[in-house]
Amino acid sequence: MELRPLMVRAVEASNAVVRGIGPDMMDRATPCPEFDVRALLGHLSGWMTEPARAAALKRPNTGAPDEDFAPEPGWAERLTERTRATAEAWSEPAAWEGTASLSGEMEMPAGTIGGLVFAEFLLHGWDLAMATGQEFAPDDDLAEALFDQVSSMADMGRRYGAFGPEVPVPASASPVERALGLAGRDPAWRP
Repeated sequence: MELRPLMVRAVEASNAVVRGIGPDMMDRATPCPEFDVRALLGHLSGWMTEPARAAALKRPNTGAPDEDFAPEPGWAERLTERTRATAEAWSEPAAWEGTASLSGEMEMPAGTIGGLVFAEFLLHGWDLAMATGQEFAPDDDLAEALFDQVSSMADMGRRYGAFGPEVPVPASASPVERALGLAGRDPAWRP
């Protein structure tokens, strides 16, 4: 499934969760053991906005990874605007051509980075939803595309520490649950 036309929808699914996070939720645990809600928002605000947009536009990375995230008034609106701009950049056909880099150092096929950005927004949308007691229900196309993308990159994700060990899920699991298991997340995780 082509991810380019799904990028904005993927980000909006994550943004719906971000808008539901209150300032009293920042210290909650997430399914990512190294991140509480505040740190995971910093990860999205850092790696998944400026560097990801720069990669799509084939420009040098000017953003800082994993920003020190402080929920100041209007933070959710600012973050959702930044992630939407990233998704719009990845919605352009040229973003998926040639090579690109998130870090400014290691070049990869642009499609690999675009797939990573797509999966990160949806996986972290689920992480944040679980941590903050919200529902996360991407539409069927997003769910299938997430499973396909995570399936194609799970081994690489584990090798580079982005994913944990695979979590077995039942054969009857939904595409999102199967993607979560491949990405090292327990679909039954709750705080």
